[in-house]
Amino acid sequence: APQVNTKKANVVVSGLLDNLRSELNVGAAFRTANGAGLSHLFLCGITPTPTENKRITKTALGADQTMAWSYHPNALTLADQLKRSGAQLIALESTPEAISLFDYSISPSDLRSVVLVVGGELAGVDPGLLDLCEKVLFIPMHGSKGSLNASVAFGIAAYWLISHI
Repeated sequence: APQVNTKKANVVVSGLLDNLRSELNVGAAFRTANGAGLSHLFLCGITPTPTENKRITKTALGADQTMAWSYHPNALTLADQLKRSGAQLIALESTPEAISLFDYSISPSDLRSVVLVVGGELAGVDPGLLDLCEKVLFIPMHGSKGSLNASVAFGIAAYWLISHI
């Protein structure tokens, strides 16, 4: 039988993808979210949806059929609603005040909902969206590149969050 992380039993973890352009990144995010046990994917802005793009379905390998998701044209409006409902928003972005994902500690004792926010491949997380986030985390880079592919970074952060809540 699969192992269940009982520490996160009362914490719902979701993902918010804002302005991801690549259908392949979105499909990979669906597959990752499903595998990591996230409860929902919020697709925002220009992020394509599975209903309009078969490349997402092909990359997701069916995860788009079993993963709960919804589309929201404005990520700022959605993030504000999620925050007012008690969700803790955590952005994945390289900013001067961001802390390393691996140095971040999260206490699940008073959490009910965590939303991992990932922005578009080129522009990153919208500054207005960053302002609504309680924490901004980054993944340390050791090579010559400053960032990872959006779906890869989402996967690393999603699995890290699930395993630490």
